[in-house]
Amino acid sequence: MRVMILIKATRDTEAGVLPDENMLAEMMRFNEELVKAGVMLDGEGLHPSSRGARVRFSGRERTVLDGPFAETKELVAGFWLWQVRSMEEAVEWVKRCPNPTGAESEIEIRRLYEAEDFGAEFTPELRQQEERLRSEISGKA
Repeated sequence: MRVMILIKATRDTEAGVLPDENMLAEMMRFNEELVKAGVMLDGEGLHPSSRGARVRFSGRERTVLDGPFAETKELVAGFWLWQVRSMEEAVEWVKRCPNPTGAESEIEIRRLYEAEDFGAEFTPELRQQEERLRSEISGKA
C-alpha cells in the first residue's frame, strides 16, 4: 500500500526558517534508510504558505486566495510518499524519523487510494487511461 506522510507546519516553517546542517544530515540519513528498505517513493519540503495560493470552488465559480494562511496547524511543511506493507509499518517508520522541527511537531500518515478501492465505477477504459498517464509521467521523470 502507498501512504503519504505529511509533516505539519509550525510557526518556524511558516516563517521560512530552514533546518540547520545537523537536521538536514539527520533527515538525509533517515531518507537513506527509507530508500535502502525500498519504502521511499518520493519526498519534498514545501515553501511557506506565504508563497502559495488556494483556489476555492463554489459551483462553477473559482476564487483565488493568496497565502499566507492563518491556521498553521492545518498546513503541511513537507511530505514523503512511501510504499509499505501496512499502516503499522508506516507508523514504525515514522516513529524512527528525526523530529522534523526539533520541538513540538506532528506527522500525519494517510493511505492513498488504489485502483481497486473504486470498484466497478473504475471501468477497464478508465484503468487503461490511468495506466497510460502513469506511464507518461514516469517517462518524464
